[in-house]
Amino acid sequence: MSVKTIFITGASAGFGEACARAFAAEGHRLILTARRLDKLEKLRSELLAAAGVHIVQLDVRDRAAVDAVVASLPAEFSEIDVLVNNAGLALGLKPSHQVDIEDWEVMVDTNIKGLMYCTRAILPGMVERNRGYIVNISSVAASWPYPGGNVYGGSKAFVSQFSRNLRCDLLGTKVRVTCIEPGMAETEFSKVRFKWDEAKASQVYAGVDAMSAEDIADIVTWVVSRPVHVNINTLEVMCTDQAWGPFAVHREKN
Repeated sequence: MSVKTIFITGASAGFGEACARAFAAEGHRLILTARRLDKLEKLRSELLAAAGVHIVQLDVRDRAAVDAVVASLPAEFSEIDVLVNNAGLALGLKPSHQVDIEDWEVMVDTNIKGLMYCTRAILPGMVERNRGYIVNISSVAASWPYPGGNVYGGSKAFVSQFSRNLRCDLLGTKVRVTCIEPGMAETEFSKVRFKWDEAKASQVYAGVDAMSAEDIADIVTWVVSRPVHVNINTLEVMCTDQAWGPFAVHREKN
């Protein structure tokens, strides 16, 4: 197995941390970014099997910072083979006419713009070397609406469609793109959505055998390990306890 250089955003927790551990166990070289540097430092100390770990405090919403991080990578980390665009979040479940618009802006800036900035900074090198893999973490919310999903679902729909368009742009190269669309997975996701209200967050998963971050990391490492002539375009995955419900119908009470 050749050692790959893996760039992961949002690596301090959840899917990003689990992906870091999974790729490290396979002996790959890691570039881990997140806003919480203390979490990255602790994680780095635990990834003993990795070929090397470079950590960077980064807010993907800051385009200049993203460009600077990619441009200033140490030589041994400079040729990125895999980009895992994982950084993202949901904030709140209020209906659109009641939501705090700042929450909408944070979701757009992180889920859409942050993913764009990282992709644009890293993709040219992949194309030049004619090899590479971009894994974008979307959500079932990209395809299936629910009350309060408004801008979160819209931002993830962007991720899914952007991934498809990347595949079109990259036709004729050996750079591959996969969009992973997870359903319910018990991570910090709901804690962040409810601004660290532990009681509300725990209710989301009550009585449900939800997926784990490790389940998603296993999928990410699997798609990346496919032969170069194979591209997994989109992969939607839910826990067995989750499915689609009937159409909602509002009826006036007489």
